[in-house]
Amino acid sequence: QVQLVESGGGLVQAGGSLRLSCAASGRIFSINAMGWYRQAPGKQRELVARIVSVSGGSTNYADSVKGRFTISRDNAKNTVYLQMNSLKPEDTAVYYCNADTTYYSSSYTFRSRAEYWGQGTQVTVSS
Repeated sequence: QVQLVESGGGLVQAGGSLRLSCAASGRIFSINAMGWYRQAPGKQRELVARIVSVSGGSTNYADSVKGRFTISRDNAKNTVYLQMNSLKPEDTAVYYCNADTTYYSSSYTFRSRAEYWGQGTQVTVSS
């Protein structure tokens, strides 16, 4: 019903920057919120940043990335971005996009709400 496609991961030296993008497509009625999570080897998946799509676009960040990462959105493009600055080796992980969406049924006769995940993009920060 809804697909999320991520891009922008890669290898960067400590102190460098990367920008992740996540575009949502499909039978979307509305996107209520989008966010980025990450999972490092041997660790649980954790919230990195989240942004609400309604007017005002409130955000929340993990304490470990506050002041370094910025989440933003383009509602017209159903896209969310994560600007990551001052990267550290401990930021190394697979980053997953998440979207809380309201979507149409295949016949467009009713709507449902569900969360979707992207396939993940690897971010590696070398020391």
